[in-house]
Amino acid sequence: MGVDLGTQSVRVLAVTDDGRVLGRGSVPLAGHREGDRHEQLPSDWWEGVVGAMRQALRTLSAARVRGVAVCATSGTVLLTDSHGAPVTPALMYDDGRAGAEAGYAQETGAEVWRSLGHRIQPTWALAKLLWLNGTHAGAPASLKGARVCHQADFITTRLVGRPVPTDSSHALKTGYDLNRRAWPAEVHDRLGLSGLDFPDVVPPGTVLGTVCSEAAASTGLVEGTPVVAGMTDGCAAQLGSGAWDVGQWNTVLGTTLVLKGVTASPLHDPAGVLYNHRSPDGNWLPGGASSVGAGALSRAFPGADLPRLDALAAGREPAGAVAYPLVSRGERFPFLAADAEAFMLGRPADDADHHAALLQGVALAERLCLAYIRLLGAPIAAPVAFTGGATRSAYWNQLRADVLGLTATVPEHTDSALGMAVLAAYGVVTSGDSAARGGVGGETAHAPLSAVRDMVRVRTVLEPRPQVSRRFDEPFVVLVDELERRGWLPSDTAAYAREHG
Repeated sequence: MGVDLGTQSVRVLAVTDDGRVLGRGSVPLAGHREGDRHEQLPSDWWEGVVGAMRQALRTLSAARVRGVAVCATSGTVLLTDSHGAPVTPALMYDDGRAGAEAGYAQETGAEVWRSLGHRIQPTWALAKLLWLNGTHAGAPASLKGARVCHQADFITTRLVGRPVPTDSSHALKTGYDLNRRAWPAEVHDRLGLSGLDFPDVVPPGTVLGTVCSEAAASTGLVEGTPVVAGMTDGCAAQLGSGAWDVGQWNTVLGTTLVLKGVTASPLHDPAGVLYNHRSPDGNWLPGGASSVGAGALSRAFPGADLPRLDALAAGREPAGAVAYPLVSRGERFPFLAADAEAFMLGRPADDADHHAALLQGVALAERLCLAYIRLLGAPIAAPVAFTGGATRSAYWNQLRADVLGLTATVPEHTDSALGMAVLAAYGVVTSGDSAARGGVGGETAHAPLSAVRDMVRVRTVLEPRPQVSRRFDEPFVVLVDELERRGWLPSDTAAYAREHG
């Protein structure tokens, strides 16, 4: 069973070893947004998980569930007491109030972040911890001893009935050092965070414990069901995409756009906007999260008939305007620009043209992301896997393959919950293999993911249409030029993109 704590809902899938979905559930989530502020109630997460699990179990016996893993939004964090009860608000993945704190954290731990090849950004959990420690009522004394808790940790704690270790994937944006396999205690001391209780960290796929009696009564799961350490939602989508071999990439298009790929060693990024997770099988998962995405469509056309607009957009290739469809202020990948804003070059002729410009704008930004990855020296081997909620649009899938000029695949199930079902199976299968659990970043052997390969089924293979691909070369250059002109996209990245993108 895989659990995905998304921005707008909790989703659960119960999946067999050969990829058949036997049960599914979904419960909506709401939050509070105001300017740079974005918070949700952890109690809503748990109620959503309970409801979605019970829905999924309507169609199968709970005794068939051999394990469960949880993914969540990357960088979402809160502080709890020693029993797991919240003592601060939960700051969501895109809460942007910690800009000053991010700069301080980056400067203070620069040598550590340099060795890891990334920069601390305002939306990262480490910056948010500094913000919470400095602004929450009664801080810092009232927070001494408070436990650092990522979004997924809150759920696994409730499932097991006690605080459990976090996984290295969710811990990454909290400053966890994947090279040393440890929290950077010396940086915490300099930042004034040493009074907080940072959890133990284990590799994704590690069995954390088993479902306790109280959680069993709430969720319908059987007491004693293994709970497996998960990964962030972007990494979960990577597992669910089947893009597991070196050189393969997955792009997750939902509210925003996340790219993850597989390399044999960490991918170094001098700009620090790309960061490296570690795969359960020992490979590395470099990637980044852009702020463009399908959220721009729902904002521009709330409640619209999007399939109808898709059909009309097919006649606008390219559209009469070039869009950069940021969902919220600020960009994180493939460049860092806190002041970046959405823009439209030209004026769309009508709603269909506007819709086409947004669809194409996301695809052009996706193309720029892949160009940046090539610039850093990473291989990109076709096919690219498409996952995320936006894959419901068959037209957009084909358009993206055309704009990228790459063969693409769409799995039968594109939800990140599938990736967590895969990881739950992997964790249960390998839990007795001590070599496979040798630790993140070490030189010990890792169990291959091939044991659970059959859980991912490909639904669609998309071949790019060369005559269509060529139509988007000029709009791509127009977008790159404008991003460079505004001072957001570095000139060397822009030059490479124009020539090789």
